[in-house]
Parts: sequence; C-alpha cells; structure tokens
Amino acid sequence: MEADRGLSAGRVWFKCEFMQHTGTFKARGALNRILASKERGELRAGVGIVVASGGNAGLANAYAAKQLGVPATVFVPEAAPAVKVSKLKAICATVVQGGAEYAAAYQAAVAYAAETGAVYCHAYDQPEIAAGAGTVGSELLEQVPDVDTVLVAVGGGGLMAGVAAAVEGTAKVVAVEPESAPTLHAALAAGAPVDVPVSGVAADSLGARRVGDIGFSVAVRCGVESVLVSDADIIAARSALWNDYRWVVEHGAAAAFAALASGTYVPEPDERVAVILCGANTDPATL
Repeated sequence: MEADRGLSAGRVWFKCEFMQHTGTFKARGALNRILASKERGELRAGVGIVVASGGNAGLANAYAAKQLGVPATVFVPEAAPAVKVSKLKAICATVVQGGAEYAAAYQAAVAYAAETGAVYCHAYDQPEIAAGAGTVGSELLEQVPDVDTVLVAVGGGGLMAGVAAAVEGTAKVVAVEPESAPTLHAALAAGAPVDVPVSGVAADSLGARRVGDIGFSVAVRCGVESVLVSDADIIAARSALWNDYRWVVEHGAAAAFAALASGTYVPEPDERVAVILCGANTDPATL
C-alpha cells in the first residue's frame, strides 16, 4: 500500500506483513522449513516440531505444524507477551515458559529436539526460514518494481537476510534496530556476530542476543546499512500508524517505520522507499 504523500521527499509504500497468517511474516519461513523437513523424511508425526521464540516464531511454526497435522512445542521466555502465549495455546501448541530472555528458551528448545527427535525450527537462522522470509522481497519487487530502498526491522536477521537476498542488485536494504538491541549494528562494527545486551519496548520480537550467521553474511555481501532508533522513536511511530492508518502493529514492526518517521533515515528527493511492517501481535490497549 502506498503511504500518504508528504511522509518523505520521495514516495513510500508499506508492505503489510502484519496481515499475514498469525499476524507476522514468519509464517512464510515456518511453512517452508516444515515442508522441507517432511520432504526429507525428518518430520515424525508423533513428535512434530519444536521452536524457541519471543512469541512470533512460535505462532508461525505452531500454525504451520497444525496445517500439516503434527504437534508443536514452543519454548518462550517468561516475559513473552500474554497475547502471544494465549494465541499459541489457542492453536494447540504446547507452551513451555522459562528464562528471562530468548537465549534461555533457545537452549531449552535445542535440548528438547536432541532428546525427542523433534524437528528444530530456528526463529531466524536456518536457510529454509530465511528463504521463506525472502518471499516478502520477491513479492515487493512484483508490487513496486522500481523500489530503491527497503526498510526492515532486525532482531536475529532472518527477514533482513531473505529480503536482502531477494532484492540484491535491484534495491538497497536498510536494517533498522532498537538502540537497546543492536545485534547487526554491533556485528558489523566487530566484523562478526557478537552478543549484545537486550532491553527495550521491542525486545519481545527484536530480542535476539546476537544476529544470526546467515543474517550477518548476507548483510555483508549485500552491503546492508544499519541504523538505530530509540524506544521513544518506536513508540511514536507505532502511535502514528494507528492514528493515521488505524493499523495496530507491535513495537518491532513499528521500528522499521520509526527510522523514516523520526528522520533517522532521510531519503533522497526522488527515492522510492518500502517499509516492511512485520508483525501485529500486540495488545491494542497499549496504543
């Protein structure tokens, strides 16, 4: 959808992935990963899949597993939003809460996969997951063939990696990260993925402690630029999307728009910009 004119010097489009199944782009990668595992004979009907998640990857993989008739076990941090946990249970996932951060849920999920033989579906750092997310970029090029720049929020980097690979040679990608969780920004500065402290309003969806290996390698290859936005910028952008378009998005999705709305990223006068709004699993009462 094209944004209202006057938002920036050029023209702006929104890629509304918050309207996707389970309210997030992650359904694309989840289906790709589980279908590929089934084709390889790795998916066992009685065991199914396991995923660690701040909520969105869990929802996507539980949805995909349900479509294929296999069980899903989802490990989430204790701080996972109640709205996401409720949705997980509503689609018949087994939810295990524990640990303060995504990293703890990840370790528990990996151990569970090793013990049970469940197919492990990474939240962002597996080829099938990133490739599925990349269909967002492929669709965007069909919808706005002459797009110059894509703004995308980064946590673990799966969406950024898929989109950057899909639009490589056609458009540039600008990764937008919270100041309080700068996984890619820190990795680019260090020359390799590194752990960063995680906090802030978007930590439930952009709360990975480090960018994935796939995300980092694609970012380097494609020359992805990283910009940082504050919590105040994210909150203001989220409110603006509600006030101007009546869209309810989560803070992580608003982060991409925050770069544009706050002036952190300033397009050229004739630049054509697409903003990916990646998720809507949030409590509307917090708007």
